[in-house]
Amino acid sequence: MLQKGLSRGSIDFLRLIWFPAVGSLEHLYPEYEIRDFNNRYRYLDLAYMPGNVKGCIEIQDYRSHARDIEVSRFKDLCMKQSLLAMDDWIFLPIAYLSIRDDPGVCKQLVLSFVGKFLAGAVPPGLNWAEAETLRFAHRLLRPFTPAELSGHLLLSEHRTRAILHGLIEKKLLEVASGKLRYRSYRLASIKE
Repeated sequence: MLQKGLSRGSIDFLRLIWFPAVGSLEHLYPEYEIRDFNNRYRYLDLAYMPGNVKGCIEIQDYRSHARDIEVSRFKDLCMKQSLLAMDDWIFLPIAYLSIRDDPGVCKQLVLSFVGKFLAGAVPPGLNWAEAETLRFAHRLLRPFTPAELSGHLLLSEHRTRAILHGLIEKKLLEVASGKLRYRSYRLASIKE
C-alpha cells in the first residue's frame, strides 16, 4: 500500500494537523495492515501505537465515505469500525473537509486522542492525588487552575495547592501563569 503513496487526505492531515499539534511522527504507522476477526486484511489510514495500545485514525473523504458510497461499501466501513472496536482499537474518524475548514478543532481532537494513550502513564511512587493530578493534566491538554483541580479531586484548594507545589518540585508540572501567586499549571516540558 505504501508503494502507491499516501492519500491526499493522509498527507494533509499529517502536514496540517498531526505534526503541528504533536510535533512528532513517533509511534505513527501509515497504511497499517491488520487482519480482522473475519480473517480479512484491512488497511488503516494511520495507526498510532505507543506501547501496548492501539489507535486508528481514518481520514474520511466526503465522496468515498458519504455522498457516492454504495450500500455494500457503507456496510463494510461500519463492519470495519465494529471489528476494530472489538479488537480494542481506539477509533478516530476525521472528515477530510474538517482538515481544511476546522484545523483548530482537528488539532484539539488529535491532542485529546493522544492524551488517551498518555493519561494512564504516571511515574511510580506518587500518591493517588499526585497520580490523578498528572492524569487530569494529560487529559485536559491545557493549563488548569487550582480551583479546577480541587473540584476534580474533591479536595480543598489549600490541599490541592500543596499537591501542585510538590509536583513542581518533582519537575512533573510547571507554572503556566503567575509570578508571585501561581494562577495556572501545566505538564512540565520535556527537556532533551
